[in-house]
Amino acid sequence: MLGISVKKSNDTVIIKWQLSKVEIPVADILNVCLDDTYGGEEKEAIRIGTPYGTTDRVVIKAKIKTYILYTTNPSTIKNKILS
Repeated sequence: MLGISVKKSNDTVIIKWQLSKVEIPVADILNVCLDDTYGGEEKEAIRIGTPYGTTDRVVIKAKIKTYILYTTNPSTIKNKILS
């Protein structure tokens, strides 16, 4: 699996990349936005994907953690999360 897989199942957003699987309850998601910085603003964020092979980042701010997804198709991922 080269890219990040994002799908929404019931009330959970499931993100898969390589051998990792992250589940975020939809109720915990506060904001989903695009980020134009290389490493992201928040130092404690969980980074998913390969930053050197992609140019775009999607940031998911949840109640407890922030996730930065490195991807080549940010609008598709953002739309899946927000749908």
